[in-house]
Amino acid sequence: MNLYLIRHPTPIVDVDKCYGSTDLAVDVEECERLLPILRNTLPEGAQVWSSPLIRCETLATMMATSQKNDAVKIDSRLRELHFGEWEMRSWSDIPREQIDAWANDTVHYRPGKGESVFEMAIRVAAFYRELRFADQDAVVVCHAGTIRLIEACLSEGSIVAIAARAAASRNRCEYGGIVKLKPG
Repeated sequence: MNLYLIRHPTPIVDVDKCYGSTDLAVDVEECERLLPILRNTLPEGAQVWSSPLIRCETLATMMATSQKNDAVKIDSRLRELHFGEWEMRSWSDIPREQIDAWANDTVHYRPGKGESVFEMAIRVAAFYRELRFADQDAVVVCHAGTIRLIEACLSEGSIVAIAARAAASRNRCEYGGIVKLKPG
């Protein structure tokens, strides 16, 4: 099985806003622009999975429909990190000591009293464990944090190790970008 991870298109939000689990829309025209690229890259008949957030679900539904595969599977475990009280605040309005506390413990700190990377890793790793032995190719439309965690799952190890690898890695997938993995 091949696993294709697609990061959602650019959400409609101010650039300086902290957002994770906030449900933000995307420009439908941007999704339409991506469709031919995705059709030429992704295998036909692959199962399409999506985060329940509209910025992912919009693209996933359009992809599935264009491939005559209307069965998008929505899975809440694919959501982005929940930033709690930080959601939709300007990064410059978040107290520096809180950002520093997160930087000092990227695995267990709960930004904005929301969700830690460790907590997110538990749900993403559970999704990956169920998916990795599937017979058919899978396409997952999700978020940068989710992509980093799924990539970290390839090396296996404990949830703490997976969370630490993901937290230490840089985002390498741009909006609308694709990462292809071959789970072993």
